[in-house]
Amino acid sequence: MKEFRLALIGFGNVGQALAKLLETKQEILRAEHGFSTRIVGIATLHHGMAIDPAGIDVTAALQISKSGGDLGQLSTQPYPGSIINFIENVPADVLFENSPVNHHTGQPAADHLRAALAQGMHGITANKGPVVHAYDTLSTIAREKGVRFLFESAVMDGAPIFSLFRGPLPAVELKGFFGILNSCTNLLLEMMENGRTFDEAVEYGRSIGITETDPSADIDGWDAAIKVAALATVLMGKSLKPDQVEREGIRGVTREMIQDALQAGERWKLVCSARRMDGRMEAKVAPQRVSPRSPLYSINGTSSFVQFELDTLPGLGILESNPGPDTTAYGLLADLINAARGG
Repeated sequence: MKEFRLALIGFGNVGQALAKLLETKQEILRAEHGFSTRIVGIATLHHGMAIDPAGIDVTAALQISKSGGDLGQLSTQPYPGSIINFIENVPADVLFENSPVNHHTGQPAADHLRAALAQGMHGITANKGPVVHAYDTLSTIAREKGVRFLFESAVMDGAPIFSLFRGPLPAVELKGFFGILNSCTNLLLEMMENGRTFDEAVEYGRSIGITETDPSADIDGWDAAIKVAALATVLMGKSLKPDQVEREGIRGVTREMIQDALQAGERWKLVCSARRMDGRMEAKVAPQRVSPRSPLYSINGTSSFVQFELDTLPGLGILESNPGPDTTAYGLLADLINAARGG
């Protein structure tokens, strides 16, 4: 039976959820997919790095991370010195890259994946940056090395969007899509519907871990824009960068605007869209009022939704309800299984 040796870059909520999920799914992976896994390396920016070809003690790694300790104490190899050196020295078949997203450059994640693919590892990520800023380059290296570059969790966590177009939807033309792709702003707008001010809603989001200390990536529309760019780049064959997406966040949405919409039976949503128009791509992120006739009207909390317009299926929608790190981890696991079977 084949064993995949895994290396993880990033061991925050998603990386830890992946490690736990792999432990619980070993029996299914062996029985249904014909392989097992062993984590042989973990690298972080702030909590050290560990390499152990015999396998890292996942329970110990989780405990060290929870306590804020140094993962280096689990290593049987010399300290690599940098994450690139870690990639070059870890004896892995697969790299999971889950470092923080840089919406404007895709770095350093793109360089991490490039190094791993060049080493002959499958490269799997939940990071949107490399998909938008280095998709063609990374895909080319993967093909040349006979490995896979996969990223199901980059948009809508574990929902099967990219894999849907790789397999179950052959010979379709994607004309456009629209939806709610940023769960944070969807929750904030709902909090404002419930009477909170914009600042109070942001603080609430921060208190439950939905909003970052600097919430600008969400509330100014950058996270939504990079997701639009990722979908357009991969599914529509149009290389698009976030700054090419017409972008307006939710800072300008007031309680008065929220109440006016509610009184008219409508709701404000941060709507993402892209469509081919006369040979060019129109891509946009902006707050819009939606009526009950819209599929976006009933998307609540931290849920997300996207509807695709295809030449053969005029309205195909995917809803993801209230995702979390476990959902993202599942998307990473699904990518691993697809890499193993060549799907």
